[in-house]
Amino acid sequence: MKFNILFQDQNIAVINKSAGTLSVPYPGCRAKTALGLLEDAMRKRGTYSSKHRPFAVHRLDRETSGVMMFALNERAQKTIMDNWQALVTERIYRAVAENPRGAKAAIPDNGTIDSPLAYNAYNQAFVPKGGANAAASKFKMISARTHYKIIARGARFTLFELSLDTGRKNQIRAHLASLGFPLAGDKNYRAKTNPFGRLALHARTLEYTDPWTKERRRFEVPEPAEWEKACNDTIARPRERASK
Repeated sequence: MKFNILFQDQNIAVINKSAGTLSVPYPGCRAKTALGLLEDAMRKRGTYSSKHRPFAVHRLDRETSGVMMFALNERAQKTIMDNWQALVTERIYRAVAENPRGAKAAIPDNGTIDSPLAYNAYNQAFVPKGGANAAASKFKMISARTHYKIIARGARFTLFELSLDTGRKNQIRAHLASLGFPLAGDKNYRAKTNPFGRLALHARTLEYTDPWTKERRRFEVPEPAEWEKACNDTIARPRERASK
């Protein structure tokens, strides 16, 4: 999946970011970023200027692909960031996770993970063992809530659909790993496999209400088809599908 612009007007651009691309640069960064690629594309289109250029309003991890929004002027950036929770009505992710050993059906077909997160010295999120109360004395705890639905279960992998009430750094990765489901390709959370040559996390859907026109816009980029195939090796589906 290569970089491309899904939508652009005077205030907002929505793009499809590829895995391995940083969202925004860090000091001294020379790598291509989603922000830089959008700037280049706008220059080619003749829509770039000092007053009409990209500004970050949220981020995706470097190894996460999918739909991402940028503001196109400073006023728009402030408006979007100040009203993010009200404007963004849906963000859906898809992820392939390794199954826990000996516990393929360890969790229900859908549910909510509301374990608070802590961060280590490398700014990597994790769910402390022993529960939030026991961990609070050792770590600074941050609330986090992830809703999940299982799309397909296989012998080795499970395909999850996820949405977030909170957008914490590494939230999906840490929450699923805490249940014994590290994302495929995620060595930071002790994944044993890398079947796709990348972290198997994709921002599939973004829906928002335009704060200026009040139009509702929805953008969806499916995850690679091979992800579901990898989770269908036993053709085991959630119960509501199997009953049809």
